[in-house]
Amino acid sequence: MTSATTAARPSPPSGRGAGSRASLGAGAVLAAGALALVALSVAHLLQGSAAVSVAEVVRAALTQLPGAPGAGEDAAREQAVAVLLASRLPRLAAAVLCGVALGLAGTLLQSVSRNALASPDTVAVNAGAYVAVAVVAVTGVSLPFYAGGLVAFAGGLAAALLVLVVARIGADDPVRLVLAGSAVALALGSLTSVLLLLFPQDTLGLYAWGSGSTAQGGPDAVLRAAPVVVVGALAVMLLCQRLDVMGLGEDAARSLGVPVGRTRLLAVVGAVLLSAVAVTLAGPIGFVGLCAPVLARLLARGVPGLAPHARLLPLAALTGALVVVAADVLLRLLVPADVAANVPTGVVTSLAGAVLLVHLARRLGVVGAGGAVSGTVGGGTVSSSGTLASRRRVLAVAAVTATLLVATALAALLLGERVVLLGDVANWAQGLAGRQVSFALDQRVPRVGAALLGGACLALAGCLVQAVCRNPLAEPGLLGITPGASAGAVAVVLLVPGVGVWPVMGVATAVALVAFALVLRLAAGRAGLGGGLPVERVLLVGIGVSTAAGAVTTLVVLLFAPWSPQLALTWLAGSTWGRSGEQLLPAAGALLVGLPAALLAARVLDLLSLDDDVPRLLGVRLGRARLGLLALAGVLTAAAACAVGALGFVGLVAPHAARALVGGRHALAVPVAVGLGALLVCAADLLGRTLLSPTEVAAGLVTALLGAPYFVYLLRRSATSR
Repeated sequence: MTSATTAARPSPPSGRGAGSRASLGAGAVLAAGALALVALSVAHLLQGSAAVSVAEVVRAALTQLPGAPGAGEDAAREQAVAVLLASRLPRLAAAVLCGVALGLAGTLLQSVSRNALASPDTVAVNAGAYVAVAVVAVTGVSLPFYAGGLVAFAGGLAAALLVLVVARIGADDPVRLVLAGSAVALALGSLTSVLLLLFPQDTLGLYAWGSGSTAQGGPDAVLRAAPVVVVGALAVMLLCQRLDVMGLGEDAARSLGVPVGRTRLLAVVGAVLLSAVAVTLAGPIGFVGLCAPVLARLLARGVPGLAPHARLLPLAALTGALVVVAADVLLRLLVPADVAANVPTGVVTSLAGAVLLVHLARRLGVVGAGGAVSGTVGGGTVSSSGTLASRRRVLAVAAVTATLLVATALAALLLGERVVLLGDVANWAQGLAGRQVSFALDQRVPRVGAALLGGACLALAGCLVQAVCRNPLAEPGLLGITPGASAGAVAVVLLVPGVGVWPVMGVATAVALVAFALVLRLAAGRAGLGGGLPVERVLLVGIGVSTAAGAVTTLVVLLFAPWSPQLALTWLAGSTWGRSGEQLLPAAGALLVGLPAALLAARVLDLLSLDDDVPRLLGVRLGRARLGLLALAGVLTAAAACAVGALGFVGLVAPHAARALVGGRHALAVPVAVGLGALLVCAADLLGRTLLSPTEVAAGLVTALLGAPYFVYLLRRSATSR
């Protein structure tokens, strides 16, 4: 069992003396943590835009004690009291409550799943709660605190149960849980983005709230949340003994009379309830539920008295509070006071969580998740189902794909708010069309071209990434390439308004390549790229780097466009809206170079998708081949970002569907995947423009909503095939 899947198991000390020493050690650690929290809280209260000294804060706090004299004696004291009560104490209390709730929630999820990568983020609890709150917000209904908490609880519980069922809760496979959670969270995040874009007035401020901010709850929300967190914490403490026994294994727990299924359900419900309270109070603060339990378990390894859940849960709660308060303090140290209010605490915790996830991934042993992409066997073409694809079938698939692609492109040109005819298109091409037809086609032609080129580039990049990683579940969006390109592009667009497409393309490509190079370097470890890339490690490191890139993107948006995030949201959602012919040039150039290069390297791709030994025996330089192919994938992804923004799941679905149709030989699968990718994005753009017309839904949101269930299906099928 790997270090990433093994929860800290209680090992009771032998003898009364040893037990007393363990209790003293545990008490000392908890006391030290409490003192550290007090010190951080004092520092937290002294930070802010209003100049309030330590003495004024102390006097203000003492003034509020029952029977304390001197209330209202001077204006300075009144100002200090107002600042303390209206802003700083509620923010501090929200940070502590959220940290406690998320620390407990993460520990419960890790214990019942026996997976150190489980958390409210990786199990999509936060994403489910967020989308539920967004759905209520767009209806215009103003819910009281507890009703909003119930809505968040329902959304988080539904998402968590879906992820845990797909990932086979309790199975010894940490990667499957993170992949399933990432897919579900991405789909739910896409739905949330749809709501934010369609209802910008009703969801004003919800984008910043979605990253988790302790500054927006207010005193009333804190007072309502505190009893729920306290009662929830006391309730989950009743499960401590059962959780200790379950740490010995399910069979052992059942033999000792522990109802495993009921205990697991109660723990999950308790974790979701605590997470929902935190989300309702301050929004989804990322990765606190991962960091706090992991840090607590690391301490428990050195102090045996902390291993039992009766002490581990309080330690995790205390650690969670320390993480959130420290993140808040660090944020206001690094960001000016007048700007810090716009930057959510969750940006800092997400960056810390991404680093921790990468660290855990590097310690992860290879457990065989995923499986290899099918390759060439004896010169025949083997499909993903294991059957031979005949020449007739290959030709039929190519013909059908081409026909559907042409039909969809024509439909995208003709349909919209104004329906045009083929004759109108011909007249437009000759410059003879009327004003209304010209206006419509001047907008649609670049959009259709962007959809076709962007989809083709992403599909080709997906083929390259899956072959190199030897995993059909890998795709540019999960390996840092798409988030890196998006971070670079959004930064340029917001920092340098009106800049041309080529600077955007250059920065996006550079950041994408840096992000992916970082993923590969961290995943390869000391062995380097020539020593083999453990698939599980690549995927987990990629998700960590993607999370960090997303946090940086959020930070840039909130610092430079806090009141108008729609531009960045449209880019991040993946949209063809407002595209011009100039913006198609990078994607066209990348595809013209990348497709012939991939076809020439088809044999190398076939060999790389098998294993490391066969390519070496046949003279393939693994390190050089991987770097070249992955660099090409990064350029293709960045070019696609310039054309269509951050589209998700195209690089996953198109290559996998191509292999299912024509087999694993890349000489055949690559062209079919390119056609399917172009078809998928063009169809998604058409649906987004016409289904809710005149309101438009970004193409990337449609592909994510379609691709996430397919991704979950692949995970489920790979689980049942073992």
